[in-house]
Amino acid sequence: MLDANVKNQLKSYMQHLKRPVELVLSTDDSNKSAELASLAQDIVDVHELVSVRNEQGKRSPSMSIQSQQTQTNITFAGLPMGHEFTSLVLALLHTGGHDIKLADDVIAQIKALPGKYQFETYVSLSCQTCPEVVQALNMMAAINPNITNVMIDGALFQEEVEQRDILSVPSVFLNGEPFSVGAISVAEILNKIDVNSGARQAEALNQKDDFDVLVVGGGPAGAAAAIYAARKGLNTGVVADKFGGQVAETVGIENFISVSKTEGPKLVANLESHVRDYDVDIMENQRAIELAQDGKIKLGLENGAELKSQSVILATGARWREMNVPGEQEYRGKGVAYCPHCDGPLFKGKRVAVIGGGNSGIEAAIDLANIVEHVTVLEFDSKLRADEVLQRKANSMGNITIITQAMTTEVLGDGKRVTGLQYTDRATDQSHHVELAGVFVQIGLVPNTEWLRGVVEMTERGEVIVDARGQTSIPGVFAAGDMTNSPYKQIIIAMGSGATASLGAFDYLIRQGETVEEFAA
Repeated sequence: MLDANVKNQLKSYMQHLKRPVELVLSTDDSNKSAELASLAQDIVDVHELVSVRNEQGKRSPSMSIQSQQTQTNITFAGLPMGHEFTSLVLALLHTGGHDIKLADDVIAQIKALPGKYQFETYVSLSCQTCPEVVQALNMMAAINPNITNVMIDGALFQEEVEQRDILSVPSVFLNGEPFSVGAISVAEILNKIDVNSGARQAEALNQKDDFDVLVVGGGPAGAAAAIYAARKGLNTGVVADKFGGQVAETVGIENFISVSKTEGPKLVANLESHVRDYDVDIMENQRAIELAQDGKIKLGLENGAELKSQSVILATGARWREMNVPGEQEYRGKGVAYCPHCDGPLFKGKRVAVIGGGNSGIEAAIDLANIVEHVTVLEFDSKLRADEVLQRKANSMGNITIITQAMTTEVLGDGKRVTGLQYTDRATDQSHHVELAGVFVQIGLVPNTEWLRGVVEMTERGEVIVDARGQTSIPGVFAAGDMTNSPYKQIIIAMGSGATASLGAFDYLIRQGETVEEFAA
């Protein structure tokens, strides 16, 4: 199953095992079962602490990773290859006693959870967001034997997916009931199942000393700002919902200078790792809702906590722009999607639409055309805005129809899932109906700045206006990245603006009567 190179890599990882691990297979006569059995044997072959046995389970093919010593259980229903192979390796290591990279207080919180938690996580093997969720739940399952998680390949268990009306991944069920859709971290999971965690976090945050620089956001701009501030010797904090932002959902990155090609999740992991190399206070799973200046700058958080700092760098990024038409919110996750790479496999053999004719829209249409029966691209303008090379590729594919001057007016459904959409031809003012199973929205980004309205100066589009040093209309408050009025929204530009804002904040602090020696490393 695994080639020699991968087996050698796996063998080096498995040297970290400290206790026996048992693989429990549930198989049938399918090819996937045969492949899973071969994979299990490859794992057994690389380390003497791993054994395998067969036992008929709820789903076939499936492989449970168990420890008799700790009574923990993590299951993969399907063949955990693609992006999920890393999840498999980590599950083996954690079950086998390798250290779990979570803070001691988080591990203690997981161990203390009362009751039983049976998670089921539906994924597609092409989804780059899914492993983050699978690994978060697997870590919890490796810590507390009353927590189990099953990763389910939605493309393989299609009947189960249809019964549960799953049209977006990752979709998580807890004890048989819907729990979450999309990315979710360990901290967010704990906030949902441990009702007192928010209050405890707020109490701890309120006890923190004032910062020199407080960065709001964990994307490329925020990471660069934090690194530059820490290198100046400033007392630096980062408040972030999670690391990565939009980059985490980006598949191929080929314009990041000095790196010919990478993927979003890899870049995000490197960003976080680089920030953690420095003495930076990282406060994840926190959302800022208020900014005020009263001597020092105050940042209010959603959980009620308040942080204070001499300066603040705003780097909250942007999110997918929505169509804002009837039916979009009602059928979000039920046929309305924003990530073709994550959710595309769930629409295999079906008809879908892509809204937007820019690079993102046409790239999505090309990718989806290899999976679905037919793709209809709807572009509001009279011409596509995508690069010519992408347009030629889309036009060469026999199952892509491109319609320009099309204004989507409504997403239609049967109450459970999308069944079609309505659009108006702007040239003739005639309304048209398209029957389909999915709508992928690719119409650009909107800045995450609603909480700053009336506080800092913005453009009509809600972008925070900054000067050449990254400073906003409030002294001591800087901004960087896609949330600003920078004309080009690119990863490398966001990083540069984060560095600029951090240097601007350093310069600002020096000029407030402080000395360079107090801040310099």
